[in-house]
Amino acid sequence: MTHGARILWTCDGDFAAGKYARAHVWQFDGGAVVAASSSPSVVPLPFSDPAGVDPEEAFVAALSSCHMLWFLDLARRAGFVAQSYSDAAEGVMARAEGRLAITRVTLRPRVVWTKAPDAARLRALHDAAHHECFIANSVKTEIVIDLAGE
Repeated sequence: MTHGARILWTCDGDFAAGKYARAHVWQFDGGAVVAASSSPSVVPLPFSDPAGVDPEEAFVAALSSCHMLWFLDLARRAGFVAQSYSDAAEGVMARAEGRLAITRVTLRPRVVWTKAPDAARLRALHDAAHHECFIANSVKTEIVIDLAGE
């Protein structure tokens, strides 16, 4: 099984001098088109577009989304009923092995339930979702699931 995306960029500026726009587009097989750019914290304005999704944000979102999808499926299979799910996920960039990397991602899932698990079962569902998540299984980043507000 393969998964793909098209990344499209056209030079806007002085490439040789490093003064060119980093804004680009991600296209996905279902037709979604996403404005993307380097992060303004990495490449200063005006060469970054703060309205675009940067790769670091996309990485955090992919981890959160994958976790959520597994969690909801596992909760459903266990007989619980969720009405909504939100996550204020956050990634931290730091030096690791001499290079910058997203070294830690904290997921802060909040679920509104019609039929809810108890605290121990909730933790077990999140642990199982973490172990099933394809994205989490693909990275070295520490992933923390913060249920303090749950």
